[in-house]
Amino acid sequence: MAGTTIQFSRRNLLKSGAVVGLTAVSPFLTFRAGAAAEGELQMVPATPNPNGAFERLFLLKGDPFSGPISTIITAEGNPVPQSSLEPGERRVLRLMHFNDLHNHITDTHGKKGDTHRLSQMVKKVREAKAAAKDNEAVLFLSGGDDHTGSVFDELLGWSPEGFVADPAYRSYSAAGVDIAVLGNHEFDRGCEILKAGLKADAKFPVLSANVRGSKFMSMNEDYACAAIAEVKGMRIGFIGLTTAVDTRVGQPSDPDLTVSSPVEAIRNVLPAVASVSDVVVILSHCGYGSGNHMSGKAATNRMIGEGDFDIAAAAGPLTDKPIVLIGGHSHTRLNAEGIDPDNVIDGVLLTQAEANGSHLGEIAMSIAADNGRKAWFSSVGLHPVKTRDDRVAADDPKYAGLEHDGDFDAEFEAEHIAPLLAALDEKLTEVIGSVEQDELVSTERTIADRYIRECAIANFMNDALVERSSTFANGKIDIAMFNATGLSAGVSEGPLTFKQWFDVMPYADNVHVATMTGTEIQEMLDNNAKRILRPEELAGGEIKLESFVSRGFLHFSKAIRYRIEYGTSAAEARAVDVEVNGRPLAEQMDKSFTIAFNTYISLGGFGESWNGKPIGGGVAGDIPSMDLRKLNYLHTGLVYRNEIIAFIRDAGVISAKTGAVLDGRLQTANA
Repeated sequence: MAGTTIQFSRRNLLKSGAVVGLTAVSPFLTFRAGAAAEGELQMVPATPNPNGAFERLFLLKGDPFSGPISTIITAEGNPVPQSSLEPGERRVLRLMHFNDLHNHITDTHGKKGDTHRLSQMVKKVREAKAAAKDNEAVLFLSGGDDHTGSVFDELLGWSPEGFVADPAYRSYSAAGVDIAVLGNHEFDRGCEILKAGLKADAKFPVLSANVRGSKFMSMNEDYACAAIAEVKGMRIGFIGLTTAVDTRVGQPSDPDLTVSSPVEAIRNVLPAVASVSDVVVILSHCGYGSGNHMSGKAATNRMIGEGDFDIAAAAGPLTDKPIVLIGGHSHTRLNAEGIDPDNVIDGVLLTQAEANGSHLGEIAMSIAADNGRKAWFSSVGLHPVKTRDDRVAADDPKYAGLEHDGDFDAEFEAEHIAPLLAALDEKLTEVIGSVEQDELVSTERTIADRYIRECAIANFMNDALVERSSTFANGKIDIAMFNATGLSAGVSEGPLTFKQWFDVMPYADNVHVATMTGTEIQEMLDNNAKRILRPEELAGGEIKLESFVSRGFLHFSKAIRYRIEYGTSAAEARAVDVEVNGRPLAEQMDKSFTIAFNTYISLGGFGESWNGKPIGGGVAGDIPSMDLRKLNYLHTGLVYRNEIIAFIRDAGVISAKTGAVLDGRLQTANA
């Protein structure tokens, strides 16, 4: 592990009214029976993951938004976490962490061989535990977004009746994960499915202090706002936070699900948690940065909202205890070469391990009892997770950097991951059709086209959905759309499997149908024209098209044809020469059309802003976005991906004859 050791200075640590320091029994603690009232949290003993490192575990239950927490209650006779360290006695805490694994537990590949991402991490964690000294504890943590992104998601199903397993939580439990936070993608299939996964497969606590209101699951029952763990004489406090920008709230099936301010949550909860902890770990799935920020998977600025910068700035002055913030959501690689001083804000250390199992993060802290952030030493780094390619010869310079047998825990893989793959095997290998030729629909072409011009695979998908809509209960739609960031890959010539198409569109989207007038369609197209990557942006070669350009650019089915006139800036860009069904749109402004949207865009595109907020993703000028949430939607309950797969099954082939074409429906200077 690359690492640098630094000593944190005591600065900006105290804030009026905050309780800092520690007595034998925290002044926050009250001993009485009963549930927590306003301004209180109840400390409840819980069972740690039997495969993990916690010796004792306590969940903090109550309402963190009833106001600042002034009291922690515990029933008489219940054990209370107590530090066993003598003043000045030192312990070492090693936090092994990952984030945004997105179910990339094991990535299968017929030619390269399988990349055993989680099993590589398990090997490193188990080796660290085996080498740990008596005064050293090793924990294993997840920073959220454990779902959505690989074919393993299909084991979750789309209803409780279709639920088979939660592959992430099941494998994490076996791997010894001690604790996790709820990320935004945990909610993609709805809270009913999430609850089923937690109940069936999570043997560790899952946290979020700012998610509430679901009719299917509830804080204090299915998850907690915070926790205290004891290990090797140390008390470690944990607080979970979820992004308020990109979580799928407002769905008709769960209308009261809400994600509140993570900053308000940390202000309310942290002082109480710190009072009964020797060190505090904030598991923040809120994103690196603040407001509109560029990092991680973003090729341009991305809307973060209240992110890790804001959380750290709020947290630092509330206590003098050591605080580390393990982040996620923005897919940012932090501190790869040791601690970057820019990642220490008000004494709070920020770190993150990129995404999709690319790295295992490690924080090693040497903590002296009762010294607060004085004499707190820490080193931070990232362990790369190797990818597999069995085609590379042993004498090739690339060979050493690839995964080979011995780099992963083969026993763990065989015992815990292989059964999940076996359950998926039929689904993974099922041939759903074929690809006639891949010149226009290959991954390389799709990535090159999706943000800057007409895209053949998007044309195919949108036209396929329109065709499939003849089977919809409420009749055929006129137009379909899909956002560019939802296209993650293309396809190769030859047989097409379920998994290959899953990789094209891995996100959990349903089909939502709205009625729009010609006037509204023109407004949408004009707004879309301001989101395309412009020639002058591409000229410098600094924007990486394989990364996310999170500005919500949309592709449409063939009923819509138009040209983007760039103007001198994005603010001047507009859609011109618009035709719908072969007639000028200008002649159809009062006419109504039915348009199919995917879930992400119908809910306003979150950070990609189809919600009235300024267009993000690096678009200058604070240009207001069209608020597509205001449309009146028919929520079909149909899964977008499944409808496209059904079309492919019926057609038998992806080809020019079945819609994989560039037909000039979008004209740009990039064409």
